Amino acid sequence: MPNSSSISEFLLLPLADTRQLQLLHFWLFLGIYLAALLGNGLISTAVACDPRLISTTLPKAMPNALWDNRAISYTGCAAQLFFFTFFMSAEYSLLTIMSYDRYVAICKPLHYGTLMDSRACATMAAAAWGTGVLNSLLHTASTFSLPLCQGNVVNQFFCEIPQILKLSCSESNLREVVFLIFTISLDVGCYVFIVVSYVQIFVAVLRMPSEQGRRKAFSTCLPHLAVVSLFLSTGAFAYLKPPSIPSPLLDLTVALLYSVVPPTLNPIIYSMRNREIKHALRKVLQYGQK
Repeated sequence: MPNSSSISEFLLLPLADTRQLQLLHFWLFLGIYLAALLGNGLISTAVACDPRLISTTLPKAMPNALWDNRAISYTGCAAQLFFFTFFMSAEYSLLTIMSYDRYVAICKPLHYGTLMDSRACATMAAAAWGTGVLNSLLHTASTFSLPLCQGNVVNQFFCEIPQILKLSCSESNLREVVFLIFTISLDVGCYVFIVVSYVQIFVAVLRMPSEQGRRKAFSTCLPHLAVVSLFLSTGAFAYLKPPSIPSPLLDLTVALLYSVVPPTLNPIIYSMRNREIKHALRKVLQYGQK
């Protein structure tokens, strides 16, 4: 029976059984990846070029589909899990901060300059990234310290904590399960904070005399709330799904929904509706045409 000391690589879940479907998945993932990269890249470029603005799994899955290769090294798997957990934690923290920012902007506009000044924004951003680092270090160290007794086949297209836990000795993974439940409890607390913030926002918006103002506020807030709900619900399902529901297709679909869709929608929920971002993007595009 294999153990963690004899495992040098993991075998990831193939996205399809036939070569044609593997290539189809490659081009599909490449399109999604380039769309997300372009949208976020434009925002980053606009922010870097405009001093008034403050700056934001597929790369492994794509070559695997293109070259019909499932292998990922033990170190590469640990690194992928670390960075995935880090960015997922930081993303959710930033989404929570955004809900507070919009609450202050709509419900307490006269205090916005004081509550959301540059120092407060920098502190909250640092807390989000610091929380992400701490959370990812905790989960990566805990997961890869477990003895692995169930082989090296990961039933997912990337190294995901629940799938790694399935390879561990059943009696030794309780610590990581407790960590996961604690983390998800914090995430649920953040989600409650987000929902309460948006309830107060919507109450304030409905009191606005201007229909145009209400429409603008709803169009800004609803995409953010929808992505947060999708991100948390699918992520929680992936990590808390009972082992008695074995469904590789369901696991794959849920993983795509929480790991691929939110980053692709980042340009919309973060900045594409922001007047300053639009102005900065126009400047970047006009400069590129010269």
